[in-house]
Amino acid sequence: MSDQPLRSYIGGRWVSPARSTQTFEAINPATEARAALVALCGPEDVENAVAAARAAFPAYSALLLDERIALVERLIAVFERRYDEMVTAISTEMGAPYDLSCNSQAECGPGHLKETIRAAKAMEWERAIGTGGRLVHEPIGVCVLITPWNWPINQLAAKVGPALIAGCTMVLKPSEVAPLSAQLFAAFIDEAGFPPGVFNMLHGTGPMIGNALTSDPDVDMVSFTGSTRAGIQVAKSAADTVKRVSQELGGKSANIVFADAGLEAAITRGVLHCFNNTGQSCNAPTRLLVEASAYDQAVEIAAEVAAKVKLGDPRDKGPHLGPVVSKPQYDKIQHLIQVGIDEGARLVSGGPGRADGFARGYYVKPTIFAGVTNQMAIAREEIFGPVLVMIPFADEAEAIAIANDTPYGLAGYVQSGDLNRARRVARQVRAGSVHINGAGQDYCSPFGGYKQSGNGREWGEFGLHDFLEVKVINGFDPT
Repeated sequence: MSDQPLRSYIGGRWVSPARSTQTFEAINPATEARAALVALCGPEDVENAVAAARAAFPAYSALLLDERIALVERLIAVFERRYDEMVTAISTEMGAPYDLSCNSQAECGPGHLKETIRAAKAMEWERAIGTGGRLVHEPIGVCVLITPWNWPINQLAAKVGPALIAGCTMVLKPSEVAPLSAQLFAAFIDEAGFPPGVFNMLHGTGPMIGNALTSDPDVDMVSFTGSTRAGIQVAKSAADTVKRVSQELGGKSANIVFADAGLEAAITRGVLHCFNNTGQSCNAPTRLLVEASAYDQAVEIAAEVAAKVKLGDPRDKGPHLGPVVSKPQYDKIQHLIQVGIDEGARLVSGGPGRADGFARGYYVKPTIFAGVTNQMAIAREEIFGPVLVMIPFADEAEAIAIANDTPYGLAGYVQSGDLNRARRVARQVRAGSVHINGAGQDYCSPFGGYKQSGNGREWGEFGLHDFLEVKVINGFDPT
């Protein structure tokens, strides 16, 4: 890996920080070797990036929709031509196994961009309203986009795509923990030929540049994905300038399994979904709620599924799990596994300590707890690792009560052989998306949560709305 620090992208040029000399070592979580050295920006770089975005806004926002779409289509073409580079970058920076990185993680880039184009073409950007009025959608302005490390391109494309299509200009701050995919995406933007200043990217930490970005009076909107704790700080920082803030935050999603669900398939699906991406997904079904009459059998099935889960090198093909992203994340997960044991939960599989067979790398044993109550810390805190808790319920009403007894509301899952019951329960789960019997989510569907899981919605037409202002021009068509 090169000793040359990764540079930021401002006004169409690759630049080093104006004053800061600090760097950050991004670590390959499978090898614990350095994956990249990142040159960290400071407040002066924020000023430069925001100024570049502000200067570019008038001309870019005035482009016709078809012209903006054509630019994004060029971006898609570059992305698809260099797709394998992105797969490697994601596996290297955050440990996603090759199959996951290729088929899901990297694929989210073109997937979101194409769906945003489709939604933009189908959207009614202007229409008559009232008596002679005209309702128009206009770009909100300069946007700050702050993205996490766990699904780096998914989150990046779900923000950058609609911002570009809407006519906004932007400053992206990706996670310094996983900078390679964002660096590559910025190179794609550059190659696609977007006007200078439309897209800017700053490498930096939250403490160094986060507040400067979110509080800047020349920024009109902030889109943030990350922890609820960090989201609270973002909202407070942005409040003084009354800018729009859209957030996708934490989750502790319940997976309700009734005894008639077809237990083998439902439990297998639930365990593997929880462990997908090594448990590092905000919408993971980490609380497995099982009807009491089937609970003991469900625990046995879950233990059998977990015993077959393999860990492996992210560079290898196959259906294995990779490491978690970093040493701090590994330590947090280990701490919470021990908390679960201390709370009296029954360890069904996994447990504390480095996974067997791995002398290096942040490999966590896939862990399942039974005998859990919803008041235990492991049932309430977002662990963000391959850790599943199993909780029994007596009837439909108790299942709904347990599912909703959480500060979060990002996702929910319901499994039942009675589709009417599944639909009824799904309507009562307080979450932004609910999945019945293993159904997935399309790029056109809104993604976001209730309560402390955030506000606003991303993906498809719903993602466009956060980057648009609504204006009514009265008397536009006088009668």
